[in-house]
Amino acid sequence: FLGTGGNVLVVIMILLFVMLSLIFERYAYFMLAHKEIERRLRSEWEDRTDRSSWSAHVIRDNLISQLKEKVMQNMELIKTLVAIAPLLGLLGTVTGMISVFDVMALSGSSNARYMAGGVMRATIPTMAGMVVALPGLFCSSQLEQWAKRKTARFADNLELGEGA
Repeated sequence: FLGTGGNVLVVIMILLFVMLSLIFERYAYFMLAHKEIERRLRSEWEDRTDRSSWSAHVIRDNLISQLKEKVMQNMELIKTLVAIAPLLGLLGTVTGMISVFDVMALSGSSNARYMAGGVMRATIPTMAGMVVALPGLFCSSQLEQWAKRKTARFADNLELGEGA
């Protein structure tokens, strides 16, 4: 499969492994580490006696930002890799079509049998790029929704004192 699709498939495969590693890391974070980090930040807020002054609001915003930073870690990189996958597939299409044109130039004809290898080399990377991008798109949007929901819930649960 890798030999048929050309060198671009190797790059798509590496991209897939990196993207899946980052996605699994995010799922593991949400399943294993998020509750502890949220608990630590919440207890830091609840240990404060002053919850209504300007500085308390700044500290609250800082705690929310810390949690948001944790839940959004690597999300932009995942979304970038999802966007790059179809482009790499397109690059494979272009290189495959170049080999079709090379065969046509060398043979001096447009024999379909000669061009079939180049056409196959052009379509496999396109398919691979889409196959990598679709689950990555689903997972990244789900992870982003989780991150937004958990950040908003955390912010709502940090109670402000009187006079806020």
